[in-house]
Amino acid sequence: MTHSLADEDPACADPPVRAAFRIIAIAASAGGLKALSQVLSQLPANFAVPIMVVQHLDPKHQSLMAEILSRRTPLSVKQAEQGEIIQAGEIYIAPPNYHVTVAPDGKLTLNQSALMNFVRPCADVLFTSVAISYPNQAIAIVLTGTGKDGAAGIEAIQQSGGMVIVQDSATAEFSGMPNAAIRTGAVDRILPLADIAPVLVTAVMGGKGE
Repeated sequence: MTHSLADEDPACADPPVRAAFRIIAIAASAGGLKALSQVLSQLPANFAVPIMVVQHLDPKHQSLMAEILSRRTPLSVKQAEQGEIIQAGEIYIAPPNYHVTVAPDGKLTLNQSALMNFVRPCADVLFTSVAISYPNQAIAIVLTGTGKDGAAGIEAIQQSGGMVIVQDSATAEFSGMPNAAIRTGAVDRILPLADIAPVLVTAVMGGKGE
């Protein structure tokens, strides 16, 4: 069943009209690979914006997430690199043990500043940079995971005029991160996992995917 904050507050029934979306940022932790695979596999090959992904990873081991996800989506998937410029239709995975931020020109910065929410990479760091760099033009998504990472960041996204989507507890393998996000009240859509990609295609492309 699809839920929305509009179910609780009629004033939330119609989110404000926003400028065209230019970037999507996704956060996930425990159970994230499965959830990300489902969302990304439903996106069309001509998806029109870059996607940034923060998945909490073991900092002591090389990540194979980009390789795994590349086999499950028609889009190009790669690990984010210092100084590169993000491109439409590309998926960028934050590398283990590095925070990632995005500048207004799309340039990525990796850093090993202090842990945030006990993790690095941290979704709040990414979301906040996206909110600053892409006001009115960003979508933030919080998927399955433990802890509260992403909750502060989605508030920044919504305050900057972006859209916030959270996976509902019923379909989340771990509900800590989704529930922490929902408790902020800064959420536009609370959706079953299977419904997230169709909403993204509609928001970004007007439902016109290949």
